[in-house]
Amino acid sequence: MLAFFLSISIFLTLAYATLIAYYYRGWRDSAEIFTEKERLPSTLVSIIIPARNEAHNLPILLKAILSQYYPSHLMEIIVVDDHSRDETAEIARSYPGVICIELAQLPGFAVLNSYKKKAIETGIRQSKGSMILTTDADCIPGPYWILSMVEYFEKKNAVMIAGPVAFTNRGNWFEHFQSLDFLTMQGITAAVLHFKSGTMCNGANLAYKKSAFEQVGGFQGIDDIASGDDMLLMFKIEQAFPGQIAYLKNKDAIVLTSPMPDFRSFIEQRIRWASKATKFEDKRIFAVLLMVYFYNFHFILGTLLCLFYPVYGLYILIALVIKILVESLLVNTLTSFFNKRNERKFFSILQLIHIPYIVVSGLLGQFGSYHWKGRKVK
Repeated sequence: MLAFFLSISIFLTLAYATLIAYYYRGWRDSAEIFTEKERLPSTLVSIIIPARNEAHNLPILLKAILSQYYPSHLMEIIVVDDHSRDETAEIARSYPGVICIELAQLPGFAVLNSYKKKAIETGIRQSKGSMILTTDADCIPGPYWILSMVEYFEKKNAVMIAGPVAFTNRGNWFEHFQSLDFLTMQGITAAVLHFKSGTMCNGANLAYKKSAFEQVGGFQGIDDIASGDDMLLMFKIEQAFPGQIAYLKNKDAIVLTSPMPDFRSFIEQRIRWASKATKFEDKRIFAVLLMVYFYNFHFILGTLLCLFYPVYGLYILIALVIKILVESLLVNTLTSFFNKRNERKFFSILQLIHIPYIVVSGLLGQFGSYHWKGRKVK
């Protein structure tokens, strides 16, 4: 019995180490892009912002967008208010040039499982730009965000661009943990898009041609899933436009967003992300997620086996050291790019939290429900 588990564990460890090395190479080989800040763009951009109860965050985002180094006549800002119970809509309308659409005022509106997709789709339908740029109401872009995204869009003639996203961090261990976990996802996103071996992105910083969105039927076919306004859409577009999707590795394109304030909201966020795993038609990503899940689960199982086979504890320790070493290669280069080098010192100890969190959130993502923006979602 021990020999059987040991052989499975060795296989999973080698497979995982190979996978992380592959992602490290993909991130490293992705060329860093620098914005030509004197460039004169010609693309009309529609920035779509779905918002629900974001009266506190929305002013910060709108001020950041209105102060962008981008021609105002080539920029359209559309806030889609998703049945907010606060002053979100009133605040949006108070900013000059900002268009506010209220979902609650639309005729014949039905109860949905994916209000965010409906909000984005509604905004796109009323937009004028040839390029759609989406972000969330609790995000903060840098001053050259739009220009850097448009510049890549115009130069490379890309159909869809995944932009870099990072968490803000006030210095406590919980935010360090969330930030490191999220940075790793950014590295994987860049790698799979660089190698054309999968589709990953984050809706907090995503750009695509409006014509491409319309050609694939928008969210049709995935609109019954609460999450997935980013990755599920990307797969549809990648199928229709193979080879025309990219990750923009440009510091000017980084969008900052806030980590979850407490453990409960963090777990519910991760359950939401995990809940779309089985909905991926991109089986390449699903296979990787499945392998990563079982690899982390084997640490939990291995710890339990130590109660019966104490010698197995030595292997678990060795496997954990290997995990930390291979992941640190990717984490070190990511923290350099995102200017978060001070977070490296927390990396090893936070592994003790990262492993059980992967196991729990992955399981609950398939069999549980969660709350999102004040709604209970299946």
